[in-house]
Amino acid sequence: MKVLVIGSGAREHALVKSIAADPMVDAVIAAPGNPGIAQIAHCEPVDGGVTNGAAVVEIARRHAVDLVVIGPEAPLVEGVADDLRDAGIPTFGPSARAAQLEGSKAFAKRIMAEAGVPTALAHVCTTRAEVEEALDALGFPYVVKDDGLAAGKGVVVTDDREAALAHADACLARPDGRIVIEEYLDGPEVSLFCISDGRTVIPLAPAQDFKRVADDDQGPNTGGMGAYSPLPWAPPGLVEDVVERIAKPTIDQMRNLDMPFVGVLYVGLALTSRGPRVVEFNVRFGDPETQVVLDRLVTSLAELLLAAATGELDHAEALYWRHEPSVTVVLAAPGYPDAPELGGELTGLDDAESDTAYVLHAGTTRDADGVLRASGGRVLSVVGSGADLAEARAAAYASMGRIGLAGGHFRRDIAARAERDAILIPADHARKDSPR
Repeated sequence: MKVLVIGSGAREHALVKSIAADPMVDAVIAAPGNPGIAQIAHCEPVDGGVTNGAAVVEIARRHAVDLVVIGPEAPLVEGVADDLRDAGIPTFGPSARAAQLEGSKAFAKRIMAEAGVPTALAHVCTTRAEVEEALDALGFPYVVKDDGLAAGKGVVVTDDREAALAHADACLARPDGRIVIEEYLDGPEVSLFCISDGRTVIPLAPAQDFKRVADDDQGPNTGGMGAYSPLPWAPPGLVEDVVERIAKPTIDQMRNLDMPFVGVLYVGLALTSRGPRVVEFNVRFGDPETQVVLDRLVTSLAELLLAAATGELDHAEALYWRHEPSVTVVLAAPGYPDAPELGGELTGLDDAESDTAYVLHAGTTRDADGVLRASGGRVLSVVGSGADLAEARAAAYASMGRIGLAGGHFRRDIAARAERDAILIPADHARKDSPR
């Protein structure tokens, strides 16, 4: 079996690592990949970038691949999965129409309403007057979301009405500007990836990520600064409840609308005082949650994704997980997320590898002299594992401590509250073991 993975981040490095380790996989090709991926797979550039469907199809045909896995959201929204399917190539990733679940928050809210999915109250706004009315109606903390793709950085949550209005104005100033104003959801957040072939839904293990740039959830939103799995504080039956009340109704409604969803539905949840509520849908694996979820997956990832791509998910084998926790910590470039400074030299990556930790590349490149340098805001992830969260955190941070990048920064509190058993679910403060 040959597999082509589209993308170049740490998420794709995690996907390639899992797929390449599968005995049934003969070869993995990554387009364009990154220096870390190049150590375990064949990488090649994509003419015109990953949103160029014709170029992706050409690469898939030239390598005679049996499966294409699309990592980032942009090529999905642009219809690259449609181009591949039109060429008869099994593809894991939704069509452009189905990818509207991430491409438009207003569309996602409509689907949730039609499917009866519990989520935050929301107002879709296209004018400043509508924004002001919505902010007053829902109150603070104010939640203002850009309707379109924003790489995880299009959301502002603030008690400052002027800051909320400023973000809204910036979003509305764009062509076809539209925003969603939501009620604030209390409670801890959970990420759950649900694999679907358009009909059957199989959940992966839940994870929690950290969006804010600084410790104690301070500073602006980012693409994600770290994650961990499993969630020892999650209520029993959470995964099954989310599948039955959220994922399946959404998948069913998409099929009813002739937009069958084939790929991974990323369900971002808040465990509120009124029960689980959807914060957002994404239509691809999340970064950095993928890094910890796949680190714990024992079952063949390639077979699972191929079954989804070919409509055979109801025949897929049961998933098995390592019980040991995994923690990932993201190293960011100086100035990230507002104005990342690129080009810094990276050192110590070989020393960072151990029996309990490894490095996944994200925004890295090699210059003409072969020196590894930062080329993106989020530069790399380290993944640590251990018998418990304390050991997993220690492994991840020990690995990060061996890596050098002048001015680089990372959060030092990933999974710290969970390690201290300090996460409370509103109206249900009982500590219970997660079912997964």
